[in-house]
Amino acid sequence: MELPNYRMPGAKNVGLLLWDKAKDFLQRAFTVIFIATIVIWFLQTFDTRLNIVSDSQDSILAMVAGWISPIFTPLGFGDWRVSTALITGFMAKESVVSTLSVLFGSTAALTAMLTPLSAMSLLIFCLLYTPCVAAIAAVRRELGGRWAFGVAVGQCVVAWVAAGVVQLFGLLLGVAG
Repeated sequence: MELPNYRMPGAKNVGLLLWDKAKDFLQRAFTVIFIATIVIWFLQTFDTRLNIVSDSQDSILAMVAGWISPIFTPLGFGDWRVSTALITGFMAKESVVSTLSVLFGSTAALTAMLTPLSAMSLLIFCLLYTPCVAAIAAVRRELGGRWAFGVAVGQCVVAWVAAGVVQLFGLLLGVAG
């Protein structure tokens, strides 16, 4: 069997291939992120009777976050505002910080709610929990819906356990929690 000669790829071919792949990703990711942004905006703007809320505490998103916030109580950050920030983090991880800033209003209010130990636990959870919607959509496209669901849930479980270990070791070492 004879192999063809190896040659350096042309810059034009590489550029066109990179542009095609980048354009495809941006179109797919933008669509998913745009839809997720609209959903988060809707949930944060309206209450259950579809009235515009003046305080985000009365929104549908805050209500959903209130349901899931007890899950995070053992980790030291069971406040509905932190849960809301984690929900918006599914859209993009960067939005966790901005959502916390908006909901708490000031850094002082946030630091009053979080102890150094619970802040470390929250940081570990944020680093490890499921990637953004665009990444999950890419997993779904490549591997299927079951795998995407498994990846999202599995990473959240790993993040919860790791944050719990940090919280537990901190309490065992006597760090104020």
